[in-house]
Amino acid sequence: MIPLKKIIVFTLLLTGFAAIAQNSYKSGSDKEMIVAQDGSGDFTKIQEAINAAPSFPYEKVTIRIKNGTYAEKVRIPEWNTHLELIGESKENTIITFDDNFSKINLGRNSTFHTYTVLVEGDDSSVSNLTIKNTSGDNGQAIALSVVANRVQVSNCRILGNQDTLYLSGEKSKHYFKDCYIEGTTDFIFGSATALFENCVIHSIKSSYITAASTPQGNDFGFVFRNCKLTADPSATAVYLGRPWRIYAKTVYLNCEMEKQIIPEGWQNWSKPEAEKNAFYAEYNCKGEGHQPTKRVSWSHQLSKKEAEKYTTENILQDSVPNWFSKQK
Repeated sequence: MIPLKKIIVFTLLLTGFAAIAQNSYKSGSDKEMIVAQDGSGDFTKIQEAINAAPSFPYEKVTIRIKNGTYAEKVRIPEWNTHLELIGESKENTIITFDDNFSKINLGRNSTFHTYTVLVEGDDSSVSNLTIKNTSGDNGQAIALSVVANRVQVSNCRILGNQDTLYLSGEKSKHYFKDCYIEGTTDFIFGSATALFENCVIHSIKSSYITAASTPQGNDFGFVFRNCKLTADPSATAVYLGRPWRIYAKTVYLNCEMEKQIIPEGWQNWSKPEAEKNAFYAEYNCKGEGHQPTKRVSWSHQLSKKEAEKYTTENILQDSVPNWFSKQK
């Protein structure tokens, strides 16, 4: 007969092992965590959930975030690939922080440290929430910084002033769908290839929407398709873009442009060489801000045949087959 004490110890060990097995990540299966400020989830902070996620998983890891304002600086590290952040609602699930260039004060590259949310993990996705930099009109202040590859952002509000959205990576591809993106100077900038589809691009004041730094030889840079360009009433002279680097590429397809878009459309950022090397173009756009005959001479109005190459597959093709179809 086994002593009662040994039975109790054995039972406790089995219970402990079962709990560990239940909470561990199993290859080939999804893992899901819940963040809720009221303590009803697995964590009360988003970063805590990310820190608990497995490294380099084989399948998606989902973090569901309940409504609330999360005042934290969030980072998805390089080893947290296939991570999915899903908010309970776009309007009421809010990630916010207030860093800016002067506040960070780390030298000439301080801008890149100002993010509210930083995505470094490949194959990540963010949906149904708001990302906001609340520092106000105080210089460079990133809301969302993406320095990974194959990242999808959908049904999100991305709010800031100067430098709201940073998209990095010479070979990186990103997809933004049904988003509202707001800012002032160069508020969508970087070297990555990105497709924006069915998005509202809102200018707070007269300035520049994009500042692409597309590497030489890349087929695409920033592509806006079926987007609407809006602005505050005080923003009366908005440029479609200017070149952060001289091989910048930015194209607007089937977009609605309100009257804030300046007739010239584009600016060379005092870089005459950009007029020969940058590629700025539009196709089949409409609205008071679409004035193709008044655009700068070095921009382009695409023909139907030229526009046909701007398919989702062509823009987002990657070394990983069918990544885009897997994200949807």
